[in-house]
Amino acid sequence: MKARVAEAERAAGRPAGSVRLVAVAKTVPAEGVVPLLEAGHRDFGENRVQEAEAKWPALKARYSGVRLHLIGPLQSNKTREAVSLFDAIHTIDREKIARALATEIARTGRSPELLVQVNTGAEPQKAGVIPEEVTALASHGRVDLKLSLTGLMCIPPAADVVAPHFAFLAKVAQRLGFGTLSMGMSGDFETAIAFGATYVRVGTAIFGARTRN
Repeated sequence: MKARVAEAERAAGRPAGSVRLVAVAKTVPAEGVVPLLEAGHRDFGENRVQEAEAKWPALKARYSGVRLHLIGPLQSNKTREAVSLFDAIHTIDREKIARALATEIARTGRSPELLVQVNTGAEPQKAGVIPEEVTALASHGRVDLKLSLTGLMCIPPAADVVAPHFAFLAKVAQRLGFGTLSMGMSGDFETAIAFGATYVRVGTAIFGARTRN
């Protein structure tokens, strides 16, 4: 998988190592993650705080340098646990979550990398701030709450051609001065890299099809 990422970087004219592969380990038990850790991989993604709490503290204690990414929706009542455990949170999508994170970061002094999730398809059932409200949320987070936001994340609609969504996210990130783009999954990460992704979130192509959600 890392070879495919490297080839996509070359094809896009990107510097080697400019894209970080996040291995999405949701529903994968700890023993299923160990082979990647033993091989030296260190970036992993989880969808749920509760599942990550049960799996990762022991693994992080055993393997140095692990960076854990929250790539699923964050509930405000899980903010304390999320700030304590995760090294990057890709899914800020509303002011309530931004405020809760600001409070917890101020309390603990621990500041994970923070990204705003954009619902590029404006799908009512999907998390993420709608495109028309990205600027306001980013400004509120950076200016009013003093959050160190670094970039944007998206999950395009399953039935859509992904390229326009990735292009849109890259354009918005550039306008807002963000350098981090979390976009692209197992079926489309090479396209995402062509449009400037700095994180790609790959699960099925690494661990196989999930047996549960």
